[in-house]
Amino acid sequence: MTDIPDGSGESFEQFKNSFSYGSRSDLSFKFLKNLSDEDAAEFFRGLLAEVGETFDDGDVGRVHEYVIDWQARGYTPRPDAVRHYVYEDRPFAPLRTPLSEARVGLLTSSGHFMAGDDPEPLGVADMGQQEAEDRISEFLRATPDLSVVDRDLPAEDLRVRHGGYDIRSVVKDHNVALPRDRLLEAEAAGLDGPSHLVASVHGLETSARVRQKRVLGEAGVHRRSRRQPGARGGSREASKTRVISSPAFITT
Repeated sequence: MTDIPDGSGESFEQFKNSFSYGSRSDLSFKFLKNLSDEDAAEFFRGLLAEVGETFDDGDVGRVHEYVIDWQARGYTPRPDAVRHYVYEDRPFAPLRTPLSEARVGLLTSSGHFMAGDDPEPLGVADMGQQEAEDRISEFLRATPDLSVVDRDLPAEDLRVRHGGYDIRSVVKDHNVALPRDRLLEAEAAGLDGPSHLVASVHGLETSARVRQKRVLGEAGVHRRSRRQPGARGGSREASKTRVISSPAFITT
């Protein structure tokens, strides 16, 4: 994939945009495309300054915080930006049941699934992370799928793939985006009731969320009907889901 026209030099705008699904694609830095050339230049100037300071005292945390701060700036809509989605409220409600007596579920949009239960996005079996990133525009138009994850599934049998964010940290520790272990630890400590459901959405928060809605099933989630883990074949039910920000907890 290239962002540079043949026979021409690369402008700074092309350079900064190349981190967003371009020749230098790095989803941790795709926010650079949203910055003006002036702001992007300031980001790189400041980043080099922070790296220089880190050489002296070894405090890598300052670089981490610096990048997070600029990510927030890059993803914050400008005051004059056209907003395609406007939320008048938030998906929170008072918990009427004591947490220790409630059944608690975990729903994320992190792209997790169980080994042997690949949702095969866009009809592709064993799609890799790079292909998911390369086909991001198709994911934006596709109907999301919902995978249910066994609460006691060994970590080595957990898979993740998502074209919309950098999964490197999640591969190292799935709890970064699917805090299943934290949920089970809370249950063991008696802080909440039995963990009832762990599920993950495969798809992006786009117009598909508006086009596709689904009646919520048991525990507030209508699960994807595909195949049982480890089984081959089986029919696929046309499914639609409401994408919920990752992660979210649901209680019954």
